[in-house]
Amino acid sequence: MEGFININGDGVSAIEFIFLTALLTLLPSLVVMTTSFTRYVISLSFLRNALGTQQTPPNMVLIGIALFLTLFTMGPTIDAVNEQAYAPYVDGQITQEEFFSRATVPLKDFMLHQTAPSALKLFCDLADVEVPDVDDETLAQELPMRVVTPAFMTSELKKAFEIGFYLYIPFLLIDIIVSSTLMSMGMIMLPPSMISTPFKLLLFITLNGWELVFSTLVQGFR
Repeated sequence: MEGFININGDGVSAIEFIFLTALLTLLPSLVVMTTSFTRYVISLSFLRNALGTQQTPPNMVLIGIALFLTLFTMGPTIDAVNEQAYAPYVDGQITQEEFFSRATVPLKDFMLHQTAPSALKLFCDLADVEVPDVDDETLAQELPMRVVTPAFMTSELKKAFEIGFYLYIPFLLIDIIVSSTLMSMGMIMLPPSMISTPFKLLLFITLNGWELVFSTLVQGFR
C-alpha cells in the first residue's frame, strides 16, 4: 500500500502513517521528557508535601501550573522550532525528514544547556559514544537524542530533588519547634501537624511564597 494519504503534497505510506500515529500517542511523554515540565511538577509536589496540606493544591492544579510554567520557559525554544522547522515545512520548502532534523536542533540545544556533564558522560559511555567537549556546541549537537534525552532527564530529576530539599528545610524547622513545644507542655495526643500547618501557611504567605518559588524555578533555566 503506497501513498494513500497526501500530506504537504507528498504521499505517505502505511508505515509512515503508523509511525506518525505512534508519535502523536507518545507526544505527552515526549513533552515531559524533553522540557522543563519534570522539574516544575516534582518541585511543586515537594512544596505541597512540605507544607503538609495533603491534596491542596490538587494534582490537576499542580500539573496546570507546571504546564504553563513550561510553556513560558520553553517559549524561545518553541519559537525557534517554529521558525527553523515548522514554518518552512508548512510552506512546502522542506521534507518531513528535514522537518524532524531541524526541529530537534533547538530542543537539543535547550536540553544540553540544562544537562550536567556527569550525566551526559554516563549515557555516552553506556551508548558507547564519544563524549564531546562541553564547550563545543557543534560536537554536542551531533549526539543522538537517545543519549541527550535520558541525560537531560537524569539532570532534571537531580535538580528537582535538590530544590525539594531546600523547600523542606524551613517547614521542617517549624515541625521540630511545634513538636518540641507540645512535648514540653505534655500535649502528646495532639497531632503536631494540626498546629504546625497554620504556621507554615502563615510563613509562606508572609514571604510571598508563590512568587518566590515561581521566580526561582524559572530563573533556574536561564
